Amino acid sequence: MHLHILGICGTFMGGLAVLARAAGHEVTGCDANVYPPMSTQLRSLGIELIEGYGADQVKLAPDVYVIGNVITRGNALMEAILERGLAYISGPQWLRENVLRDRWVLAVAGTHGKTTTSAMLAWILEHAGLKPGFLIGGVPQNFGVSARTSETPFFVIEADEYDTAYFDKRSKFVHYTARTAILNNLEFDHADIFSDLAAIETQFHHFVRTLPANGLIVSNAREHALERVLARECWTPVERFDAESGWHAGAPDASGSFQVSFGSRSCGTVRWDVLGAHNRSNALAAIAAARHAGVPPELGAEALSRFRNVKRRMEMRGVARGVTVYDDFAHHPTAIGTTLAGLRGAVNGGRILAVIEPRSNTMKLGVMKQALPGSLHAADQVYCYSGGLTWEPADALKPLGAKALVFSDLDKLVARITTDSRPGDYVLIMSNGGFGGIHEKLLTALEARR
Repeated sequence: MHLHILGICGTFMGGLAVLARAAGHEVTGCDANVYPPMSTQLRSLGIELIEGYGADQVKLAPDVYVIGNVITRGNALMEAILERGLAYISGPQWLRENVLRDRWVLAVAGTHGKTTTSAMLAWILEHAGLKPGFLIGGVPQNFGVSARTSETPFFVIEADEYDTAYFDKRSKFVHYTARTAILNNLEFDHADIFSDLAAIETQFHHFVRTLPANGLIVSNAREHALERVLARECWTPVERFDAESGWHAGAPDASGSFQVSFGSRSCGTVRWDVLGAHNRSNALAAIAAARHAGVPPELGAEALSRFRNVKRRMEMRGVARGVTVYDDFAHHPTAIGTTLAGLRGAVNGGRILAVIEPRSNTMKLGVMKQALPGSLHAADQVYCYSGGLTWEPADALKPLGAKALVFSDLDKLVARITTDSRPGDYVLIMSNGGFGGIHEKLLTALEARR
């Protein structure tokens, strides 16, 4: 079968393309911005990529067009598909019908931590010899790829609550036929498609309604929104983490290692240097979900002792002139706050220079701007890039006083950080995009500094 994928360079659609190609399908695709690393990964698999959405692409005559959720009415190629009555399908539906059918799907949902927890879960299953397939919205360093097929029944997927397509406004995760589900957390996000938190809770409830009675839900006990979702109706057993009666972590020692327990039972020790209390919670959820698939929790803890985090999740990009530069995907205020807290706990008295790009659709709308100052309080200095914003970040960051600086020019931003930083500092760059290559620009500027 020949698939032509619209929006192929997104993390989900790119991963779908990898899976389709591995299954023996002919795959081509197009996107408004065809650029590395996804374009490089896809072309290395022999997938033809086309820049833009020209209507002339109907001449490729694929068996089906797979439509990404970035596509809207008015898109020239989509209009040509509709006018000619050609076959099309959403990415999540194609995945369900062609990859996930008859699999034991382990789905990781939540506002934060989906990518990291999915990577942990896939690695635990791999370490246990279960050789899972997976589709993850990042590149787990234990695997080096974001998606792969497998001949075993197990498949781990990052279960996104974002909408499926312009013609299917259900959340993606309702398509995934999950048997094991992790509910990591639930906050308001995606303000471009959801009116309020209650609207997102409804979508999570739709997801819960798809789970079988012989499945398992692993849910964060501290999240009131998730408790409301489960109280609406639930036919699936629930195990909770971050709860003394359920899965919980002991206090970490100086190296970051911690004890895992389920109720009063000790279930092994995770020995790692991954930062933050949020990652200990992610680990508990992954161990619990893997247990449902038959992996003893002691083996899960052993696996995580060999876990290497996902790229762009507290990834150290380099050290120049004694200044350490980290890259992180955090863009929601809660994620920014927990990421900073994790780094603060590791560096003790070292200075943290936080650099943020409010780039997500929700942040561009300014919905979360009032929460930004509180999320950045652990930083010693804050730098905000204002490119592409319709609201004024300087006004939003006023509660931080003189320690918050705003720049609309990327080069001037890099120059100021270079001037302000000193040996022993930690620069934490947070964005859900490429941020104009700021990481390498900063490391180069630091190295050239006298």
